Amino acid sequence: MIGRPSYPIESWSLTEHGLDIDDLARSESLFSLSNGHVGMRGNLDEGDPHGLPGTYLNSVHELRPLPYAEAGYGYPESGQTVINVTNGKIVRLLVDDEPFDVRYGDLLAHTRTIDFREGVLRREADWVSPAGQRVRIRTQRLISFSQRSAAAIHYEIEPVGDTARVVIQSELVANEQLPGRRGDPRAAAVLESPLISERHRARETMVELVHRTRHSDIRVAAAMDHIFDGPRSLGVTSESEPNTGWVTATAVLKPGETLRMVKFLAYGWSEQRSLPALRDQATAALVAARQTGWDGLVAEQRQYLEDFWHRSDVEVDGDAEVQQAVRFALFHVLQAGARAERRAIPAKGLTGPGYDGHAFWDTESYVLPVLTYTVPAAAADALRWRHSILPLARERAQLLNLDGAAYPWRTIHGEECSGYWPAGTAAYHVNADIADAVLRYLWATEDEQFELEVGLEILIETARLWRSLGHHDLSGRFRIDGVTGPDEYSALADNNVYTNLMAQRNLIGAADAVQRHPERARAFGVDAETAASWRDAAEDMFIPFDERLGVHPQSEGFTEHQVWDFELTRPEQYPLLLHFTYFDLYRKQVVKQADLVLAMQRRGDAFTAEQKARNFAYYEALTVRDSSLSACCQAVMAAECGHMSLAHDYLREAAFMDLKDIEHNTGDGLHMASLAGSWIALVEGFGGLRDTGELLSFSPRLPEGLSRLAFGLRVRSRQLHVEVVDSSATYTVLEGEAITILHHGEKVRVSPDQPCKLDVPPVPAQERPRQPAGREPLRFLHHGNSAEATRAADLHPIDG
Repeated sequence: MIGRPSYPIESWSLTEHGLDIDDLARSESLFSLSNGHVGMRGNLDEGDPHGLPGTYLNSVHELRPLPYAEAGYGYPESGQTVINVTNGKIVRLLVDDEPFDVRYGDLLAHTRTIDFREGVLRREADWVSPAGQRVRIRTQRLISFSQRSAAAIHYEIEPVGDTARVVIQSELVANEQLPGRRGDPRAAAVLESPLISERHRARETMVELVHRTRHSDIRVAAAMDHIFDGPRSLGVTSESEPNTGWVTATAVLKPGETLRMVKFLAYGWSEQRSLPALRDQATAALVAARQTGWDGLVAEQRQYLEDFWHRSDVEVDGDAEVQQAVRFALFHVLQAGARAERRAIPAKGLTGPGYDGHAFWDTESYVLPVLTYTVPAAAADALRWRHSILPLARERAQLLNLDGAAYPWRTIHGEECSGYWPAGTAAYHVNADIADAVLRYLWATEDEQFELEVGLEILIETARLWRSLGHHDLSGRFRIDGVTGPDEYSALADNNVYTNLMAQRNLIGAADAVQRHPERARAFGVDAETAASWRDAAEDMFIPFDERLGVHPQSEGFTEHQVWDFELTRPEQYPLLLHFTYFDLYRKQVVKQADLVLAMQRRGDAFTAEQKARNFAYYEALTVRDSSLSACCQAVMAAECGHMSLAHDYLREAAFMDLKDIEHNTGDGLHMASLAGSWIALVEGFGGLRDTGELLSFSPRLPEGLSRLAFGLRVRSRQLHVEVVDSSATYTVLEGEAITILHHGEKVRVSPDQPCKLDVPPVPAQERPRQPAGREPLRFLHHGNSAEATRAADLHPIDG
């Protein structure tokens, strides 16, 4: 067996040399393929061994019970969990009757790679069977961006040395056995065999399977077809059973001869369509993929990605690891949203079952800022999904005795699935996050049709929620009490600054939209008086400030709480939620993830430069980053406050979250928010991008470790290119008309094809703020192609 794998630093690809069968789940996540509609984990083609098998269709889920020790009014009754649907990745190989299995025989070489410009997962294996027969296996796998229901596999087998009898068995498998689930055994029982067979058929080289889910009643169709190329001895048969279909090819190969197979896959699913309709849909997609052919699908994939990188590439000089990481991140963020098409973008994308496949506020606050400026159509579709679940959000608000719409904290289908209401239902900021994403999209695209069809109604219903959730006190201040902000180590607080500031933006944005479209607003029951009441609430919004300390409390009274004893907290007691009760965490000054710091990033207009500096230093000393959502936000504000080296450290922590498995849970799926966060840290942090709907603003500065940063933005019907070096920044309009921007507070007019080069002011010397003991950002030390990481003086290896 080959030893521990290595991942060399490459600017446009991720390559794994070697194979660690004890850590397969992690590599399966890293090499996942998706287009936002279909997702496949990077499992080995032969199926065994595996860490966690996974094939996912966006929003296909099963219902499961939510256990409560004590039930309460408004508690969700059932949960939703993404399921592993019919697996078409499996291609089993037998060489002289011995199965190809990397655990047996001798694996002389094993390499997997994915080029982000090509979108094809390639694998090469050189294997000697226990009987001494040596073969070379080369496989390629893709999920099409251009044909959203289609995937394809190219498989080659070649003997080395002696003639070999080979058998390729291509399978389509439903209800495959999964590793045992920890936690509620009732949920595990529900998800053990979620698919009920409705149809199976095999003919020639084609197999069809149709199933429906046992409880959520979703119908799923899967189909496969094949093209074989080999010697005259080649024979092909096909069979099917209720949960399995297979096509078997047999040939005798002499040295130098090759057996090739192209496997085409197609999927369809629906909650409403009939079995014949869904079967025909999958079959039609399969015919289209086969007609395009393997070479055609690869060509379409390359063209799609070429267009994407032309608009969206981020170039980083001076830190080769970050360059690789940000392209890895952009590739996976694109995969998560490209063809989601009015479905959710889950927190793990379609790379694994982590978080049960749920979508959270991560989508709007982290992923959509990236997609809005790179693939705006994908951002629009994600928001159309939010619009489609408005009826359920209204029902939820009515249940909670509120007006408007209360969006779920976590969901797949649209219903609230959080069984812990202090961190779920009470986290009302998700409504403002969705409204913020709508406003950002409208500012960036000026898409009036979207505003009329989607944006206006979302803004109106979320504004109604805030007006009924908050109230004016005797001093005339508009208060929002008893809510939970982004920090999950605080709950049910009064006047969380982030929540109040984002609600304020929501209220003003809704009122402005009503003013632009008064007739359409009247159709939603909104008149000028209602919009005026939203403006009143926004103007009177209470934003707490601690005059004694000169900082904003995260929520009212937060700075008066006892500070957590970080010195007596042992390293192995992080993350804190696994070792301390929420009761203890909730009443102390300790921050799981950026909250007030995120407020300064998203609503920078509400703080002075001095307040930002003091707030940032204060909350650095309290933030333990037990969440992958935090590092990128801290990177952005560290850069704005002039702590460039610290910002670079936080950028690297966000960028390497999955590549180096920092939280040791990449095997459950990739962290989409942290992947998006690497773009946010670079573009909003070191590029200084801010967009408040008026002028696009930049305040670029680079840390010592970077010599150049360049990125593209699709904004205001223009393609803008920004390039930053140590002492200057250059802005170029590549497409569209001239644009006026702010550069370090100065208005500048940038004309098409006339690069505008401006000086970058130096960064004043700053004292680096302190973090809680043992929670400093990871610092990565280079040793060839490997890396190590350290917190302060304690050195420990990081996989990579």
